[in-house]
Amino acid sequence: MRPSRRAPDELRPVSLERGVVKYAEGSCLVKFGDTHVLVTATLEDRLPPWLKGQGRGWVTAEYGMLPRATLERTRREASSGKQTGRTVEIQRLIGRSLRTAIDLEALGERQITVDCDVLQADGGTRTASITGAWVALADCIKWMKARNMIKTEVLRDNVAAISCGIYNGTPVLDLDYAEDSEAETDANFVMTGDGRIIEVQGTAEKTPFTEAEFLALMALARKGVARLVDLQKMAVA
Repeated sequence: MRPSRRAPDELRPVSLERGVVKYAEGSCLVKFGDTHVLVTATLEDRLPPWLKGQGRGWVTAEYGMLPRATLERTRREASSGKQTGRTVEIQRLIGRSLRTAIDLEALGERQITVDCDVLQADGGTRTASITGAWVALADCIKWMKARNMIKTEVLRDNVAAISCGIYNGTPVLDLDYAEDSEAETDANFVMTGDGRIIEVQGTAEKTPFTEAEFLALMALARKGVARLVDLQKMAVA
């Protein structure tokens, strides 16, 4: 039995609330159960120096956790003068995941920065961030279209992410912290709306997992991502 009493293939309650930040070109408050992330998308007419003059744009991401997103206060990374390796790894994952869904040439020589701020953490902050980031990005593109800044379709597909793991010997979907902290295997899957794989992160925390167990996790992830993509489509409709 899972601590949350969910079925092995059951997501936590998921919500995607758009337009929650007045000044951002796109925004989304995403909730995966008790994990809440505020995502904003900011459009800027500037590019990294190495991209200038190439006729294409860029999408990048930043990620952070508020001090009381967790049970005990976490020191702000700014106060130590540098980001942790975990933060850098997650924001790079978010950025490259979103770039797979964007026609960078159609975007033009502009940059969209997606900020993911974890308000409350209960497992799966990176997967919630990616799923909500796509909604904020879609709203930013819509904002640009309304002002005739782009003429062609920029978004190629949906992008969503979900965690899976082996808990008490059973493959389960969308781990909360109680499961994640005790899981024998922990994995994150990032996929497109049509089911293609962007990235898989999988680790045996206690016992090495088999190919059959990996395929079971993949099947759960496909089901979870398909549901998340449906929710994204409803959110931006």
